[in-house]
Amino acid sequence: MVSPTQRTLKRLKESGEYPLVQVVEKWNPWAKIRQDLFGIIDILAIDIKGNTIGLQVTSYSNISSRVRKITESPATPFLRDADWLILVEGWHKKDNHWVSRIVDLS
Repeated sequence: MVSPTQRTLKRLKESGEYPLVQVVEKWNPWAKIRQDLFGIIDILAIDIKGNTIGLQVTSYSNISSRVRKITESPATPFLRDADWLILVEGWHKKDNHWVSRIVDLS
């Protein structure tokens, strides 16, 4: 099974609009948890216009909890001040095809 993060990576790379894309979420084997960049970012990308995009990727059913997580994060105001685009992308299967919903929290 392909993870939501891998689906988003594929979407970004295939679009041709993001020359730099990197997963910044890491597995912490001692704590046995995944740790996001600044506690809220799974993927960091730079688009062809030079914009910095931080994405939190999840399943469709968890979009609202990720939106809340980002909204309540102490890092969010700093990322907004730095003009980062902050997005949540949630994936689900519809009519036998994977589709996503993107929520902009910039």
